Amino acid sequence: MTKTEIKIEIQKVLDNVPENVLQDILDLLKGLQNQPLDKLEITHSLRQIIAEDKELLEKLAQ
Repeated sequence: MTKTEIKIEIQKVLDNVPENVLQDILDLLKGLQNQPLDKLEITHSLRQIIAEDKELLEKLAQ
């Protein structure tokens, strides 16, 4: 996806998000703006690992 396509998709999702959640999303995005690129890459990698191993992590938590 291009940057423009991603922005369009984000806007579509935001149009359907409850209003009380929008401030949290805005705060998250603003926080990401101030992070160095290497930290963002680590965060992205960790989220990907957690998403891929969600079932395993849930079983381990029990």
